Amino acid sequence: MEKNRRKVGACYEKIAADYLIAQGVMILDRNYRNRHGEIDLIGMTDDGWLIFVEVKYRSSECSGNPLAAVDWHKQRMISKVAVEYLKNRYRSMDVRCRFDVVGIEGNKICWVKNAFDFCG
Repeated sequence: MEKNRRKVGACYEKIAADYLIAQGVMILDRNYRNRHGEIDLIGMTDDGWLIFVEVKYRSSECSGNPLAAVDWHKQRMISKVAVEYLKNRYRSMDVRCRFDVVGIEGNKICWVKNAFDFCG
């Protein structure tokens, strides 16, 4: 079951990445992992924002809103991973960045820019 969930997740992460690319985002990393967890996508917008993107998929409204699935615990984990990413890749915390969520519900894609603030 876990393997199938990963496969489905990878499929929708690709759909989200393709969507973001079509919107002008350059994807820098996919499934970036460190000791704190994982960030689905990391990209750079055409106006210079480094974005950390969580992708959430739901097959229908009955499964709940995909955007609501990014709770405080998930936000905190993503924030910790982002700090390590900035330290390792940029050697700085002085980078314009934000946390976005791409929710996919059925065939509908919703990109929420600046979906949550850093949770330190």
